[in-house]
Amino acid sequence: MLVHSFDVVVIGAGAAGLFCAAQAGQRGLKVLLVDHSEKVAEKIRISGGGRCNFTNRDATPAQFLGENPHFCRSALSRYTPQDFIELLQRHNIPFHEKHKGQLFCDRSAEDIINMLLAECDAGQVTRWQPCGIKSIKHASSPDGASANSYQIESNRGSIEVPQVVIATGGLSIPKIGATDFGYRIAKQFGLRLVEPRAALVPLTFDGEGWAPYAQLAGLALPVLIETSPVDASPKQRKKAVVFAEDLLFTHRGLSGPAVLQISSFWREGQPIRINLAPGVDLPALLLRAKATSKKLIANELATLVPSRLADAWVSTDPALQKPISEATDKALLGLAARLSDWQLTPNGSEGYRKAEVTVGGVDTRDLSSQTMESRQPGLYFIGEVVDVTGWLGGYNFQWAWASAHACAQALTPAF
Repeated sequence: MLVHSFDVVVIGAGAAGLFCAAQAGQRGLKVLLVDHSEKVAEKIRISGGGRCNFTNRDATPAQFLGENPHFCRSALSRYTPQDFIELLQRHNIPFHEKHKGQLFCDRSAEDIINMLLAECDAGQVTRWQPCGIKSIKHASSPDGASANSYQIESNRGSIEVPQVVIATGGLSIPKIGATDFGYRIAKQFGLRLVEPRAALVPLTFDGEGWAPYAQLAGLALPVLIETSPVDASPKQRKKAVVFAEDLLFTHRGLSGPAVLQISSFWREGQPIRINLAPGVDLPALLLRAKATSKKLIANELATLVPSRLADAWVSTDPALQKPISEATDKALLGLAARLSDWQLTPNGSEGYRKAEVTVGGVDTRDLSSQTMESRQPGLYFIGEVVDVTGWLGGYNFQWAWASAHACAQALTPAF
């Protein structure tokens, strides 16, 4: 029976897998890249509205979360956004900065995919697609002292290889091929997992309680958003992660960059807090209007926040459905307080089908931050399958490039 032999097999032809295979191949290693899907890098293809937010110029470890938030430091410091930018420039790919350091292709995400494939070709990487992996087994040396190789059974035959890189991503967007393969391999070899959950995902609310706000579907506005216990102490509140982004109302709940960002930190049963009028002194302006205006509260409020929001907000409280001159100071101050500190508890999220990434994954306590090698010698994990998750805005792609680069530099030829 023919057994294929390589220096390394990279499983998963997404952002991290393609980049790792290319880098390793260009270092002279004989590389096989395998993926169960016919198309490569579907997540790149659909990201950023088809233009791929491929990195963030301002990426630092501060924009990443995980059980060990310091784990990402080493890889990120050794392969920076500027390094990836220079790669694009060598391939003459035009790009632009859209918002807060977020870099996008001018033309199409296909430019990134074609670049990565060209880099793989430059490294003489062998690609098998579509090709499913049936099993991965580890064989020890005769004395049992160390690992010799991995025997991989695939749809295209048997493979013997000393190093395996798992770059199969998380559970987000199953319709483009996401599976739990990487987690299953980690468990098979005794590695720990941080429980995965959907992140960068819209949040949902129960139908009856959400009814007054469902009519606001499509409304977007800038807000401040955080998640923390309602009874948190001032010291705890000061440490809370707060995002200043746009909020989008939907029929089922809340979305937009603000909610996607906070969803990575939100846990079931936990409230979120939203300032719907950041930078607006609502108490002072409402009390001033009371002294000078005979308009309805909703009309005055509509000068301070979007009119649809003002109408919906006032409709939930009969005490506010009157001219502002007739309202009590207490009622107006209460209105201002609720708008600037809206506390509500989601009943869930839209789940993996709409999640951009997966929080959790292979526990970084079982990985080397220098090489991405696991406690199981010769077995590496990179990209989204690892418990490292970036904020919205190109950070997760930067982790893909950085972790792939760190891994590729550590791989060695089979002698």
